[in-house]
Amino acid sequence: QVQLVESGGGVVQAGGALRLSCAASGRSFSGYAMGWFRQAPGKEREFVAAISWSSGGTYYVDSVKGRFTISRDNAKNTVYLQMNSLKPEDTGVYYCVAGPSLARITTTPTYWGQGTQVTVSS
Repeated sequence: QVQLVESGGGVVQAGGALRLSCAASGRSFSGYAMGWFRQAPGKEREFVAAISWSSGGTYYVDSVKGRFTISRDNAKNTVYLQMNSLKPEDTGVYYCVAGPSLARITTTPTYWGQGTQVTVSS
């Protein structure tokens, strides 16, 4: 079956850094954009970052610009999210997503991972 499996979550102090990874399997993701959503307790799931198949285009929510960097390695079917200067408000479950276009996955991704917990302490 199609799977998007996240890893790299954990607990870190404010100002620290984490790198999330998402390994895709079960089908070819050639041509697909990939990205990340997150959800804090009691809040709705929100878009965080996305990257095109060729890595030629990226898109970030304003709150993470300058701090987070999304990248991908298509040979490994893997997308990454480097998170620097973490803040307590970055806490939440982070979900890997995939879809046919960059614009599409910012709103309605085709595939979702199960999520990985990121906790930033103050």
